Amino acid sequence: MTVAIDVANVTRKSENRAWKKMKRNKSAIAGLIIISFFVLLALVAPLLPLADPYATSWSAIRKAPSMAHWMGTDDIGRDILSRMIWGAQASLMAGVISVAIAVAAGVPLGLVSGYFGGWIDQVISRITEAFLAMPFLIMAIALAAFLGPSLGNAMIAIGLSAMPVFIRLTRAQVLAVKSEDYIEGARSIGLGHHDIMLRYILPNIVPPIIVQATLTVATAIIAEASLSFLGLGQQAPAASWGSMLNVAKNYLSQAPWMAMWPGAAIFLVVIGFNLLGDGLRDALDPREH
Repeated sequence: MTVAIDVANVTRKSENRAWKKMKRNKSAIAGLIIISFFVLLALVAPLLPLADPYATSWSAIRKAPSMAHWMGTDDIGRDILSRMIWGAQASLMAGVISVAIAVAAGVPLGLVSGYFGGWIDQVISRITEAFLAMPFLIMAIALAAFLGPSLGNAMIAIGLSAMPVFIRLTRAQVLAVKSEDYIEGARSIGLGHHDIMLRYILPNIVPPIIVQATLTVATAIIAEASLSFLGLGQQAPAASWGSMLNVAKNYLSQAPWMAMWPGAAIFLVVIGFNLLGDGLRDALDPREH
């Protein structure tokens, strides 16, 4: 008996069908455009003719938006537009790397837990439930305070705080997949646990993980902004949207543009990732036609 499935053709057809459904979803395309715009800005920031994001000017303190400074200046005369674009690198990187940490740690644990069951599943599940009992942001703040204030430590704290979600999701998907006939067929031809998990189970649970990762990036960006706002993330003079809001909170009445622009950027990027995540969920759902 052999498992005679042309995986390449099946995968190609699924990708084509998913892309067609994505193109019909206008909100998902809008989210993709928003994300692409900010990612492009972050990537080309060194090439743009921007003011030095660290240069101060005592003659331009808290100046309103003008032709010289399109988004105004901050409390020590730095150009907000320049700091916004350079800050996008830190904020977007924090969201993506934090989720990468959560996926890299959570998916293998969920895979092992769901596949083997027994005492291994009990131990991993109980620890996961204990983490899930704590609010995500509170746990991220506690871990960041323990590790020390820096962008790198903030990303680790956010990643570890988001990890339990991926453990639970992966475990649930594995439990649904491992009873399928093709898994039994793989066992019957003598494949080991390692091969079955990596070649047959993992590829079939990737779509929901991708969707969850996309949605979690939005949460991670908000968390990084919150940690930077509290002084536990990006440290001065480096820019991130959260650290810019931390400075702007002291000048809301005198210079509201200091908070308006980074706040709008966080709002747009989070909306973009949520729209894209919803679109991916519909496009990758095999029950949708």
